[in-house]
Formats: sequence, structure tokens, C-alpha cells
Amino acid sequence: MNELGTGETIEIMKKRGLRKQRVGIVLKNKMDKTVIIRVDRLVKHSLYKKYVRKSSTYVCHDEQNGCGIGDKVTIVETRPLSKTKHWRISKIVEKAA
Repeated sequence: MNELGTGETIEIMKKRGLRKQRVGIVLKNKMDKTVIIRVDRLVKHSLYKKYVRKSSTYVCHDEQNGCGIGDKVTIVETRPLSKTKHWRISKIVEKAA
């Protein structure tokens, strides 16, 4: 068991803050333990007030190489693992057909 009590662990988590989470679709999985994820969001246009679909891509760490193209996954922000990898796969929400 660790030296910290449960109260101290909660205090450390409050200081660190909550990690960002996103839900996206796997675009590429050709690399070893790395996948490319596309995350879509809706943004209101400043002039026309119409919602526009924007997307961002994230390079994510996949420890088990379990993701396939088209899978819906949840990703979590983490420490930098390489030059571009700052996210990791939290769970696979839905497998592609």
C-alpha cells in the first residue's frame, strides 16, 4: 500500500486537476502502439450563427494495439510520450462493423 492516505491522494488530484477527455474515431492504426484519432465538434459561426462542424486530429498511445480503423474510442490527456503523443486510449466505446 502507498504511504499516502486517501485524503492526501484526493488533495493531490485536486491540485493536479482533471485530465481532458475526448471521444473520437480511429483514422489510422498502421504504427506500433500509436493511432490517429479524429475528434469532431460543433462551433457556432460568429457572423452567420450557423453551426459548423470542425475536426481535430490527435496522436494517441494504444498499449495493446487493440484499436481498428473506424472504432469509437475515449482518449485521455497524459504526459508527453513522444514529440507528438500527448494522449492515450482510455477505452474502446464501440468497435467498427
